[in-house]
Amino acid sequence: MSELNLAKSVLVVAAHPDDEILGCGGAMAQHIEKGDEVHVLILAEGMTSRDTSRDRSKREGDLSELAKTAHAANEIIGVSSLYLHDFPDNRMDSLDLLDVVKVVESFIEKYQPSVVYTHHRGDVNIDHTVIHDAVVAATRPQPNHCVKTVLFFETASSTEWRPPQSHPGFYPNYFVDISKSLDKKLGALDAYTTEMRDFPHARSVEALSHLAKWRGASIGVDAAEAFILGRKIVQ
Repeated sequence: MSELNLAKSVLVVAAHPDDEILGCGGAMAQHIEKGDEVHVLILAEGMTSRDTSRDRSKREGDLSELAKTAHAANEIIGVSSLYLHDFPDNRMDSLDLLDVVKVVESFIEKYQPSVVYTHHRGDVNIDHTVIHDAVVAATRPQPNHCVKTVLFFETASSTEWRPPQSHPGFYPNYFVDISKSLDKKLGALDAYTTEMRDFPHARSVEALSHLAKWRGASIGVDAAEAFILGRKIVQ
């Protein structure tokens, strides 16, 4: 029986709006199709580092629109809940790691997930690195802890942009067949109108479709998402 069949509650912890769909939108849809609850925690606000020349009111308006877009995209997937935290965009290294860990722990306590998805530590984006470390700390295998599986996803336009000589590269050892949920994932990405780019940018709908096909071909299926297995506890 697959891990997807065993899960009841799933938590996705991502840095910015769209990272959750880029990294595991297909797996999220597969979980939901099998009757699992999927909860999404996005920790950084995801926009204000882009144009600091804009005045505060305009940037707040942009954030409000991005939040609406995030909810629309996650509705396409069918998640049970989406929470947008307000840690600073691309500045999470300025925070005490414990503050981030405590937020993640609070959601684990609330939803009791057996599976947690989050970022690969080798990404070029500093927020991804901080969140990876926070999730690893929050999911440490203490007695009777609910989390049994921790998976690290790739994030297009961040994971592949890190030269492997500067940090451990993304070499997946866990795959989810998303042949039946690829269209839903691409539809959710298409809803992120302000975040996606035109092909041949890595963060384009077309590029993500190609990536899913390549990951699928790597394991002999039509489309897949690839992960690094951080921990799996079998009971």
